[in-house]
Amino acid sequence: MSSSDFSKAVLSWFDQHGRHDLPWQSTKTPYRVWVSEIMLQQTQVVTVIPYYQRFMASFPTVQDLANASTDEVLHHWTGLGYYARARNLHKCAQTVVEQYGGEFPQTVEALESLSGIGRSTAGAIASISMGKHAAILDGNVKRVLSRFHAIEGWPGNKKVADSMWEIAERYTPAKRTGDYTQAMMDLGATLCTRSKPKCQICPLVTQCEAYALGRVKDFPHSKPKKEKPIKSVRLLMLQHEQDVLLQQQPSSGIWGGLWIFPQQSLDDELFDHPLLIQQDINGVEHSDVFRHTFSHYHLDIHPIKVKLNAKIDQVAQSPTLWYNLAQPASVGLAAPVKKLLESL
Repeated sequence: MSSSDFSKAVLSWFDQHGRHDLPWQSTKTPYRVWVSEIMLQQTQVVTVIPYYQRFMASFPTVQDLANASTDEVLHHWTGLGYYARARNLHKCAQTVVEQYGGEFPQTVEALESLSGIGRSTAGAIASISMGKHAAILDGNVKRVLSRFHAIEGWPGNKKVADSMWEIAERYTPAKRTGDYTQAMMDLGATLCTRSKPKCQICPLVTQCEAYALGRVKDFPHSKPKKEKPIKSVRLLMLQHEQDVLLQQQPSSGIWGGLWIFPQQSLDDELFDHPLLIQQDINGVEHSDVFRHTFSHYHLDIHPIKVKLNAKIDQVAQSPTLWYNLAQPASVGLAAPVKKLLESL
């Protein structure tokens, strides 16, 4: 199949069956497309839509986002995960306002220089919102191309990735580039799915090498497996009436900038924690242990509810907050913390 036949088949399918009414498609400005692309990284459309709508209601322009506090941004991101995306989004907005006068740069190279924007995201912004001839290679496109050409090897491998980028660029048409970009993402998200792909109604099925070989589910190859280590932590839910004590994490690292319960090693005695020494305690309750999985390790969380007869006067050096359960503060919460707060 020639490059032009490939793009024609994809665009013809998109015109009939593609998604045309997503919230970020109504007004395709660089800002709106950029926010949607960052949110959609490693997250499904159905999950993103309500987050995107709330985010746009609070931060309708890049200037609004740049002027917001980190806590406000993280609060709107709570539950979406991969919080570095939110921190980079905020930093990028400030750069666009301070260095580019509030207008996104017009080249893929300049877009890629901004915080949190990689080559594929830059291509999506440039093609969808600016009409530029730019290719993308997100997870959906990798899946379509790796199956269509039965590409052996993990796409995270540089040699494999370089080969796929060459194919992606070759297939990207000079006209209707933005529609083609959206079409390829839709094709991967709705037909060429990770499990149970709908090959029979795919516009590319007659030329798909993986389908011809009967090996559709073999592609793309998975990342070589490495056993994730398991870590454990005790989370102390220090509660006085309707207030619960939270501490803010440093801006970098796991849960960067988010508010969490005070932590303690399982090797330490509970009442040896600096916040509990000489406190007037009304009761201690152990909750069920549960696991939270990060990209590179599992964290077994041991929640302990400690009821206090009075608020703690002196708290640790890190920023702290008495979080009121009846009138919650608009701050960024780590997902397990949000879950535990709801249980209270």
